[in-house]
Amino acid sequence: MAQLSPLLKQATPVVVDHGEGVYLYDTDGKRHLDFTAGIGVTSTGHCHPHVVSAAQEQIGKLIHGQYTTVMHKPMLELTEKLGGVLPEGLDSLFYSNSGSEAVEAALRLSRQATKRPNVIVFQGGFHGRTVAAASMTTSGTRFSAGISPLMSGVHVAPFPYAFHYGWDEETATKFALRELDYLFATVVAPNETAAFFIEPVLGEGGYVPANPAFMAGLRERADKHGILLVADEIQTGFGRTGKFWGHDHFGVRPDIVLIAKGLASGFPISGIAASEELMAKALPGSQGGTYGGNAVACAAAVATLEVIQREGLVENAAERGRQLLEGVRVIADKSASIGDVRGLGLLVGSEFTTPDGEPDTARAQAAQKAAGAHGLLLLTCGAYMNVVRMVPPLIVNTEQVDDALRIWGDVVAEVS
Repeated sequence: MAQLSPLLKQATPVVVDHGEGVYLYDTDGKRHLDFTAGIGVTSTGHCHPHVVSAAQEQIGKLIHGQYTTVMHKPMLELTEKLGGVLPEGLDSLFYSNSGSEAVEAALRLSRQATKRPNVIVFQGGFHGRTVAAASMTTSGTRFSAGISPLMSGVHVAPFPYAFHYGWDEETATKFALRELDYLFATVVAPNETAAFFIEPVLGEGGYVPANPAFMAGLRERADKHGILLVADEIQTGFGRTGKFWGHDHFGVRPDIVLIAKGLASGFPISGIAASEELMAKALPGSQGGTYGGNAVACAAAVATLEVIQREGLVENAAERGRQLLEGVRVIADKSASIGDVRGLGLLVGSEFTTPDGEPDTARAQAAQKAAGAHGLLLLTCGAYMNVVRMVPPLIVNTEQVDDALRIWGDVVAEVS
């Protein structure tokens, strides 16, 4: 008999029969409060009726229309709708299937448009598992170990992760920007740097938000040296942070935006957005793919955007995110096991530490497993996998957040 690779370790033992809204139901009929959302993918919840209807209707019309061969209505409609929510001036789109593909497409565009070989990423960033994307990923060595030599031309600068350094945010930000300038002086010349790739909130790196001063510093240096600012919004886009884009919190405009995850409520689709002028600088043949812009995925994405706007899910993410963050902080204040709680919108992380401030991976893993046993599905992240993250669908309501906090409070008390 064939079986899944033994390397595919499951975060929970749940075998799902069906999903509805914020809940997953297993094959034994047990209901689970899903605060993983497929790692931030099911933005409108599981099987939202409007998304299901749009996908079902499209399946009966056209499943696949390869988009460098023919055009189809769902992709044209999605492009038009994205034009209404993308940052001003980012009016040209290329579609692919996964976040890693979007990262690599942006990497190709950045290098070809600037004719420069190097890119700078930031400590703790996650950009994917394909070779180039893994070469740009520093959230954990598990994503790049054993596949060396990695792609050249990638240089790493600090991210203002204040808790990690034991500093306040201002000190961490000044340090990160000073080290970036030092990198320019000692390792990689600005005029040979094509782009900065930055997550507005570190995802796999531990749910650590950037801040306005740091992002403004990147924009200033990008403008000064002709470097492109690439916002990896794969996990932070489409309302997840309580604003439509994560970078909206920081008052900067990127040159390229990467999109995926929450765009289509679970259907695989990703893309990059840039100005038409910038996109036109890519070389002929550098963009394409068999399944990019799949018709059913595009129809689901159109429906997802309609739901986000119609149901006020960006605003809901902001309100429920505040409720969740405040509640998790109250729980952390009662426990010596949690050193830091942070997040933006419906991205909330609790970092477990030992009494002497070292990462406490074992306790974080115990808390994640105990929460699952109590019906609350969570995941871990961070370099040491000692951060328990909460990333519920954007449709989550007050009572469901309260239920999650009740379970989490019991779990933290139990493992502490």
